[in-house]
Amino acid sequence: MLRNHLIAASLLMAATTSLAWAGEAGRVILTNGQVQIAGKAAVRDAVVNEGDELSTGADGYVYVKTVDDGFLILRPNSKARVTAYTIDKANPSNTKVKLELLNGVARAISGQGVKNARQNFRFNTPVAAIGVRGTDFTVYTDQLTSRVSVMSGGVVMSALGGNCTAEGLGPCEGPASRELFAGQAGMLLQVQRGQQAPQLLNNPSLVPDQTEKPRPDEPTGKVSTGGTTLSVAPVNLDPQRTQASLAAVRPAVDDKSQPTNPPIVTTPPVVETVQPPVVLPPKPQEVFWGRWSSVAGAAVMPDAIAEQKTDDPAFVDKYAVARVKGATLVMPREGTVAYNLTNSEAFIQKADSQEIKGIVDSGKLDVNFANRSFTTSLAISGDGSQYNVSGRGVIDMKGQMMNDMGTNTAIRGFLSGSNVEEAAYVFKNTSNPGTTISGATSWKR
Repeated sequence: MLRNHLIAASLLMAATTSLAWAGEAGRVILTNGQVQIAGKAAVRDAVVNEGDELSTGADGYVYVKTVDDGFLILRPNSKARVTAYTIDKANPSNTKVKLELLNGVARAISGQGVKNARQNFRFNTPVAAIGVRGTDFTVYTDQLTSRVSVMSGGVVMSALGGNCTAEGLGPCEGPASRELFAGQAGMLLQVQRGQQAPQLLNNPSLVPDQTEKPRPDEPTGKVSTGGTTLSVAPVNLDPQRTQASLAAVRPAVDDKSQPTNPPIVTTPPVVETVQPPVVLPPKPQEVFWGRWSSVAGAAVMPDAIAEQKTDDPAFVDKYAVARVKGATLVMPREGTVAYNLTNSEAFIQKADSQEIKGIVDSGKLDVNFANRSFTTSLAISGDGSQYNVSGRGVIDMKGQMMNDMGTNTAIRGFLSGSNVEEAAYVFKNTSNPGTTISGATSWKR
């Protein structure tokens, strides 16, 4: 009987050990300004438990180191809740981590427990659910709009509603979810109440870091996006490295370390030098198209293709399209992108008549990265008539766009390498009897 009791006690101790700090989510390593945890003023080394609500005032910052060596950082005018934080090192499938940002700006750096059980991590806002790919990300939210930007790794974001409920755990993945990765510089995901799917935006003024800026002692690097320099985390998310950078910071307000009679120190005035803004050169073009011969004054093949500075071109009718040599493709695995038409050319050829130049009045190009497909449509005018050209096709892992050459609209094209910011394709359309329309288009996100 005693032996049975000893065995049972050993099993209980093992189970207790595998669940890291059950009930305790983390500890405060820095608090500045007005910060409350579970309704009490926060101090350094204070325990943050599951169910606790954290809030900051207009001058408040709090850094919480989680039990799995991750971090939750709350910036001013923010409120968050640690709904669940249970880490099971022996059996990651039992790990459950759920955070909620009720309003304001928060930054989350995944700890090892989250990285080992990403399918059991959820970060909720009033209108969105966010899952991770092993990540460092920042979120802004109010009751109507949520935005997320990624410093390292990636996130998947979905609008709350339908099958994606606030009560769920793990990412809501499906046709209406969107992914964002750190390689997509300057991009953010935004979802507003009532929207079925997040939008992918390129607007540096909307990133959460611009709403409530990070303290200078947050672990940061510098990147420039759209001419604006933003503070972001280093790509290396080694928890020990991040922990060391934060642990070295003494809190600006620390109830345990305030001297009774602080000395009066007179310092000379600091003269700040205002640095001029850094203007980055535009990114070089990566995708090129052109005709093999000049028609109606239109340009011939660009030098990049003619001088073989691109990979093998793709051909449709009298046009070719190619991507510059050495371009490294970073293609997202999820989400959709709507591209904007930036340049185009079209020619109209009717039977027994001379080829004339057309005008591409408008166009649409949508890319679905989840199933690697695209759809496109063009409105073209010329010879006193209006023509609609549309097509769809697939994108291979090298970023080449293609469809069945036997369809009414034959298309060949490429996505650019870095951040798939560019796209270009050449086409030939025969959907109008006795009329052939050929041309080329360039696009940007």
